[in-house]
Amino acid sequence: MFTGIVTGIGRIVSLEEGPVRRAVIASAYAPDTIALGCSISHDGACLTVVSVEPAGAGSHHTVEISPETLARTTLGGWRAGGQVNLERSLKVGDELGGHIVQGHVDGVGEVLARTDENGWMRLRVAAPASLARFIAEKGSIAVDGVSLTVNAVEGAAFDLMIIPHTAAVTTLSRLQTGARVNLEVDVMARYAARLSESSPSGNAP
Repeated sequence: MFTGIVTGIGRIVSLEEGPVRRAVIASAYAPDTIALGCSISHDGACLTVVSVEPAGAGSHHTVEISPETLARTTLGGWRAGGQVNLERSLKVGDELGGHIVQGHVDGVGEVLARTDENGWMRLRVAAPASLARFIAEKGSIAVDGVSLTVNAVEGAAFDLMIIPHTAAVTTLSRLQTGARVNLEVDVMARYAARLSESSPSGNAP
């Protein structure tokens, strides 16, 4: 479980192809704080750490990426040297600064437009049609693992305003028109829709 508040930017050190795809990620995380088998969000996708070792002032950790994750996220496009948003899993008692994020990417969106205004970033993103009903104005959505508030919705497209701090501490500042991004809709919206569908009257109980 995560909150969509990025705690570091990782660098892809290497990728290993094969029956199981592995990626080595460099970060500023202290190696003794990363337990084998723990979960870390990478651009919004929850991945399990299978090895960790010290590296400079931080660490290198290795994750395995399943075929399902490769098919449903942008991780299949990772290249050595690329950067990724990282978030450690939520601990009981931690501040919930964003919203509840599971690290289960629902689909891949496309940046339709970017506008920069006095340090602020405006993005318009197209979501897959199947996700449009879960995206609401002033609701929450995770974009590449970052918790954001939806400013407006038009069909399957939605608008975001990125504050200067968020742009500075995540990879969102690098997004340009045509970029593909991982999307996770608000889990509360997903469950509300499911309850409505399962109700005989079509309404949530």
